[in-house]
Amino acid sequence: MAGDTDKLGVEALHFGRPNRRQLFQLGAGAAAGWTLSGNAFAQTERPTNPPDKPRGQVIAALSQEPTVFHPLMPGIEVDQGVWWQVFSLLWYIDPAGKFVPDLAREIPTIENGGLSADGLTWKIKLRSDVKWHDGTPFTADDVKFSLELINDSNFRARSRVGHSLVKDIKVVAADEIHWRMEAPYSPYMSILGSLTFIVPKHILEKVSDPNASPFHNAPVGTGPFRWGERVPGDHILLNAHTGYHGKGPYVERVVFKYIPDLTVLYTQFRTGQVDYTGLQGILPNFVQEAKTLKGRKIVVSSTSSVEHIAPNLEFGPFADRAVREALYLAINKQAIIDALYYGLPTQTESFVPQQAWSFQQGLPQHKYDPAKANALLDASGWVRGANGVREKGGVKLEFTNSTTSGNAVREQTQQLLIQDWRAIGAAMRVNNMPAAVIWGDFWQQSKFNSVLVAVNFMLGSDPDVTPRFGSGAIPAQGGRGYNTYQYKSPEADRLLAEGARQFEIAQRKTTYGELQKLIRNDFAILPMFQGFIAEGVKEGLQGFRPNINTSINCWNIREWYWA
Repeated sequence: MAGDTDKLGVEALHFGRPNRRQLFQLGAGAAAGWTLSGNAFAQTERPTNPPDKPRGQVIAALSQEPTVFHPLMPGIEVDQGVWWQVFSLLWYIDPAGKFVPDLAREIPTIENGGLSADGLTWKIKLRSDVKWHDGTPFTADDVKFSLELINDSNFRARSRVGHSLVKDIKVVAADEIHWRMEAPYSPYMSILGSLTFIVPKHILEKVSDPNASPFHNAPVGTGPFRWGERVPGDHILLNAHTGYHGKGPYVERVVFKYIPDLTVLYTQFRTGQVDYTGLQGILPNFVQEAKTLKGRKIVVSSTSSVEHIAPNLEFGPFADRAVREALYLAINKQAIIDALYYGLPTQTESFVPQQAWSFQQGLPQHKYDPAKANALLDASGWVRGANGVREKGGVKLEFTNSTTSGNAVREQTQQLLIQDWRAIGAAMRVNNMPAAVIWGDFWQQSKFNSVLVAVNFMLGSDPDVTPRFGSGAIPAQGGRGYNTYQYKSPEADRLLAEGARQFEIAQRKTTYGELQKLIRNDFAILPMFQGFIAEGVKEGLQGFRPNINTSINCWNIREWYWA
């Protein structure tokens, strides 16, 4: 679901210190087990012979229009397509899960002195050859300003997770910055490497309102492309930043063209009017045909989002675990995948992507078993009434399910769910609404019975799901976070706190494995399948690399070039 997965605006919880024998082995070492499931194209299309100077342009078709250009403010996936081109991170996470230096000269580790053994002191060495698009040198002051802006209570930050623990920021030199963490928080490395883009102090320190300024409509960054123009409702033009500090860019211009109708988008790709289809990609019903097109390459890759049914655990029947288990048993998941998604997605039982280092193998596998579901409800005292709908203690087993209006595949999924659940005496009604309505208070304040939704639960590439499953992160109960399921478990809270203060990857894998088992056993969510995307690239366009550690696969247009 574009729009829900990147709006975390919660404070990090505070955790205790690890013992000194625990090591902060992040970066390349920790990422050794992080792999990208993929295809040969994803692995072989790395730049091998790019041009000496930028040449040509790329027309990238998006099914939604980017509107938020300040990269530290609440935005959705499509906005990130622009952020990745205009701005830079201290480091980024590549498709294999490895941290790669960007504005930083190196990834901080205990070995190179960038991190203290207790994880509390961070020392970041920066590149000294970086310039903002207006020619102003980039310095450590910009990093300090960006981190302090995120924590400014007057600023509408997208997320303060991890950042709220940063204290005593000191600019040691133009190319070095230090800070102290109020408590150790191992996911912070991933948070800094995913969407913590650095913004220019020399421009933004002068504005009276940090939430509104000319910068918001014509951003200045250090990224591979400079702002060109925006024609609302049509396109955004970005021009190559020839003074870029990294490899590339290899094209002169990037045009993000908005084509909201996915059928029209595919038609324009088929006829050669666009070079790349992004964000929602190619509709499943077109994928097989698309693979036969001459002069086109189709890449089907996994995403980090998990399509699932989100139950409101404080709503009547869903408070009963037996009901949640019975509903899960009664879903013919594979039939939905085959009939509506052309067999492309992979069933999953976890909130963690199957390609992640933290994914727990061996979770109980879903089996479509309506007979077992009926027996479970019978044994739990849910008795069928005259109309076939079960009830217990005066509570009927009936509820609504909501999703975004106009999402045809999800609406068809709902019709199949109605049939599946009717067979076990559960009555579901559809209550869909526009995106602007459903993902507002209705979702955030848990006003729903159940929702059909896709969520990327990860913090960058990190499995810390405190904002989603922590008992203190329930907005409807005054918490700060995105636990709209209203899931509460002392054991989950314990595991979340433990995982966030551990720094050895093996320990963290064990902890988050236990958490995945717990969430699966509690049926806190009813997972359907891991997300996927089918994207089209015009033949001859090199450098496209799907990246499960980002929310949008046009993250590296700086590496793209025409052969």
